[in-house]
Amino acid sequence: MSDRGDSEAKADDAEDRDAELTHTDEQGDVQMVDVGDKPDTARRAVASGEIRLQRATVAAIREDEVSKGDVLATGRVGAVQAVKHTWETIPMCHQIPITNVETDFGLGEDRVTLDVAVETTGKTGCEMEALEGVTTGLNVVWDMVKAAEKSEARSASERSGEAAKKDEGGQYPDTAIENVRVVEKEKREL
Repeated sequence: MSDRGDSEAKADDAEDRDAELTHTDEQGDVQMVDVGDKPDTARRAVASGEIRLQRATVAAIREDEVSKGDVLATGRVGAVQAVKHTWETIPMCHQIPITNVETDFGLGEDRVTLDVAVETTGKTGCEMEALEGVTTGLNVVWDMVKAAEKSEARSASERSGEAAKKDEGGQYPDTAIENVRVVEKEKREL
């Protein structure tokens, strides 16, 4: 068999392994994956997401006029803390040595974006840590601006039907965390 054939066979075997459920045993019971025999590798994962907000809220973040304080600095701290504690909140995640965390917030007209890059050297990847960093960082942004995002109660003459029942004020009609995903994953031999 040629080198190309060996490579294709290895790729097919890898795809078959990836299709298996690795966090269950033969009986279907949940288990943690044993990574003890895997070699250490350098790993990096980047996750991304966004929170949709009212334009006035984004402007207040941009101008540092949110009464609770610096929204993005607080979100950054929350993201880093979440990365470091992922193994405590996602049951089957291994506790891994985090070697680096980078956060990058962006401000659009009606949204805040967040990319979180995580690096580790170990036996398993860091995608879940990157995802946890993004979701927590964006949740912190929401917490910091929730007073500005809440809807105002409208008079009965301004509401009708179902809208009247749903819009009693204090809701979040425009706020949503969206598009959370892993955008990059790399693994390098040491």
